[in-house]
Amino acid sequence: MQDVTKIGILYSTTGPYGAMGRDGWAGAEFALHDWVAAGGTGIELEFVDAHANLSDYLVGARSLIRDRGCRNIVGTITSSARKEVIPLVEKHDGLLWYMCPYEGFEANENVIYLGGCPNQHLIPLLDHLVPRHGNRPYLLGANYVWGWEMNRLARELITKAGGQILGERYLPLEETAVERIIADIAEKRPSFILNNLIGPSSYAFLAALRRLGERDPAFLPENCPVASCDLTECELLDIEPGAAVGQLCALPYFDSLDHPGNRAFKARIQAWRPEFTHISSIFAGAYAAVTLCMNAIAVCGSDDPILLRRTLVSRAWPSVLGDIVIDKATHHSSLPFHLGRITADAGFDVIASRPAIAADPYLTGDRSRQAPFLRVVS
Repeated sequence: MQDVTKIGILYSTTGPYGAMGRDGWAGAEFALHDWVAAGGTGIELEFVDAHANLSDYLVGARSLIRDRGCRNIVGTITSSARKEVIPLVEKHDGLLWYMCPYEGFEANENVIYLGGCPNQHLIPLLDHLVPRHGNRPYLLGANYVWGWEMNRLARELITKAGGQILGERYLPLEETAVERIIADIAEKRPSFILNNLIGPSSYAFLAALRRLGERDPAFLPENCPVASCDLTECELLDIEPGAAVGQLCALPYFDSLDHPGNRAFKARIQAWRPEFTHISSIFAGAYAAVTLCMNAIAVCGSDDPILLRRTLVSRAWPSVLGDIVIDKATHHSSLPFHLGRITADAGFDVIASRPAIAADPYLTGDRSRQAPFLRVVS
């Protein structure tokens, strides 16, 4: 193995999802800090900020691979950025370590998927919501592949179960004019709202819906919850104070998980940087991805992606997300499901959990087993 192995880190720390990028950057930094504190050597991180510009992700990935010698890149937040980078990573036979929840229906030998696909977040979320709130939801989405595909799948699952989609609306990433959507929701009175908006659009919607709930209690979170699969602790302070309290999100990690491993993880972070008081799923996912990459490099004695792929699928890897098992066929990780309710102190209370779920990105398994609510719920 060369004296110093470089791992690329590629996020946007500005723009509509900048809070997530900054937490991803910090999670990567802490992974290296932990590695060195435990006696690890020979690893350096190379950071590139794409500034929320899709073309800059490609430029950044090219710089990391060609100019800085990185064969492994941890990063990208949105599916658009991931898809922008993948062809270049394929061309150079590198590995992209992707640690955000995504819409599924993808598998690539040059990507390690650590963030979860719909059978690990959306389907368990609907399993929880439909029996408790009904099967007449309203669907919101960012106007790109994440919003389109998540809502397409939700629409298919709900309608096959005998339910009805009362509305489906999309907004550009930075659009905050939500008044017409709020008026439509007020008129149609859905059972719950599936929110696949991102960044400022999501924040504006939650604030406006809270005001609707103050006028009409039918739209308070306990009666008509808003549920997401992509809203994390690092974003909550960007939302109007109190606006998101009581709403729901499904993720593989929450700061409030109370077990010895997470308590020790958070204590080390506090000793490193006391300002990190709420650890997000993005931070934990970036930490897990960089740590897994470094450990696999150490086991292989090389950062060769071919060797890393063989090693990664050969065992379970302990992580802050639980034991990670990478599927040989799809390169997706098994992940736990946690459902969190937003609290007044910008955190989440975990109200439901499931142990690690094996990824099924193409939903080839028995859907009635994966989603019990697919039995008709009236």
